[in-house]
Amino acid sequence: MIYFVGLILIGIVLLIYMWIEAHLNRVIRKELNVENLPESFDSYRIFFISDTHNRYISNKVLEKVRNQVDIIVIGGDVMEKGVSFEKVRHNLKSLRAIAPCYFVWGNNDYEEDPVKLEKLLMDEDIIILKNRAINLKNSGEGISLMGIDDLSTENDSLEDAVKEATEKTKILLSHNPDIKRNWPDNSGIQLILSGHTHGGQIRLFGWGIRERGGIKKVKGTTVVISNGYGTTTLPLRLMAPAESHVFILKRK
Repeated sequence: MIYFVGLILIGIVLLIYMWIEAHLNRVIRKELNVENLPESFDSYRIFFISDTHNRYISNKVLEKVRNQVDIIVIGGDVMEKGVSFEKVRHNLKSLRAIAPCYFVWGNNDYEEDPVKLEKLLMDEDIIILKNRAINLKNSGEGISLMGIDDLSTENDSLEDAVKEATEKTKILLSHNPDIKRNWPDNSGIQLILSGHTHGGQIRLFGWGIRERGGIKKVKGTTVVISNGYGTTTLPLRLMAPAESHVFILKRK
């Protein structure tokens, strides 16, 4: 009987820990060396947040990045089926009050009403990067920020995005990091920002159903995979804590 009670207590403690890990408000700061980065963009700061799903973005996160970043990149899945558009609007409005925002579509963004979501994004002055690029300028120099549609739509077109990317420094936003599987050699893209995997969300003995978040090199391109900020299915995480990022670009 005492062992049974002990197992129940351990289970309760584990669930509490998993709930806490899923609701952390970590903002990880990391310098990234970027080849061909213009001098005027040295120490340029990007706040990257992905996969908010059903979470409100905490004021703890917002205060950590207020007056600390140049732009905000939203890596998709700002919602999923059942999430209210008012919650999405609240999150987007909070981010837009801090810095200019750029958005790429995630697979879950298509579950409710993508037409309504697109209008909401436009109403809140969020720039949508859907198979396109925008060239950011600073002191006469520039970098190209590119974004593609989610891979699940089969409408993603890196080719279309590249056509608009006229600067030597190219940063790609892709909700799904699987784009790296067929990444061409010498792509000319120095940095990819992605999410989608939730770091596996629940990992047991180091194993998870998806890749853990982190930073790696793939064919000369730096690939960032974020664990993401929210959760799906269960509001729990284990060994894949919730996170967002401030990336500081540095000249290589």
